[in-house]
Amino acid sequence: MNQEDRLDRIERQLGSPAHRGESFLLYEGDCLHLMKSLNGNHFDLTVTSPPYNIGKEYETVRPVDHYVDWCEQWVRDVHRLTTHFGAFWLNVGYLNLPGRAKAIPIPYLLWDRVPFYLIQEVVWNYGAGVAARRSFSPRNEKFLWYVKDPDNYTFDLDAVRDPNVKYPNQKKNGKLKCNPIGKNPTDVWSFPKVTSGRFRSSKERTNHPAQFPVAVIDRVIKASSRPGDIVFDPFLGSGTTVEAALRNNRLAVGFEVDRAYVQTAIERIERAQRRLEHEYAQGALF
Repeated sequence: MNQEDRLDRIERQLGSPAHRGESFLLYEGDCLHLMKSLNGNHFDLTVTSPPYNIGKEYETVRPVDHYVDWCEQWVRDVHRLTTHFGAFWLNVGYLNLPGRAKAIPIPYLLWDRVPFYLIQEVVWNYGAGVAARRSFSPRNEKFLWYVKDPDNYTFDLDAVRDPNVKYPNQKKNGKLKCNPIGKNPTDVWSFPKVTSGRFRSSKERTNHPAQFPVAVIDRVIKASSRPGDIVFDPFLGSGTTVEAALRNNRLAVGFEVDRAYVQTAIERIERAQRRLEHEYAQGALF
């Protein structure tokens, strides 16, 4: 099945999207409702960050047990729709657990609710953030890397190696000790947050209050998928996952319940496509 056929199959099941490009589909709507309308194993990689249940403007705070039940529902649907060799990268932070914890890591609440196989926890260190007074200042979130089949899954380490090697030419018994492409970037990733503000706003900043940096998702996509794979995000927000997928020659499907953010994602992805087309045209000249 070619790339266009794979997206066409999804569109036939879901109906007309809010926006479609040659290699992506964007839908406006609740991910639970939309995923229930899908049958088959469509997605090679899901990368997403759901609401953290902490009162952001785009979410309704639920009792913690209801929130965990809701997470289990949509994660099980992601599992059902994932290809046999597929992966699921879940970004989650912290929430308040009344009477028990000021800020409990959400993975502690989900550990037995996820049907995928957990390969690894990756810590995203983002450098700047809230300054705490009665605890250490928080500077990280978690990515949980899950796969459907622990014996058969995509992991392209060479695509994400870190070229910043301290002794790149060091040898042992006449052979290089370090891979010439670079080193394994480890399970702690340092990428700055997408910041806001009049003087410190990131270039990629949109109107979404919890926006991923493209660089983080870029690494996930390169490591856990291959060109032509379908990358899915059921909580698309400002469209970072789709932009990163297009940059890496992947297909993409995104769901977003908020109409304003759907429009933000559409405009952002159209700008990204124009940049990519310009870069391609420039590259063809030389």
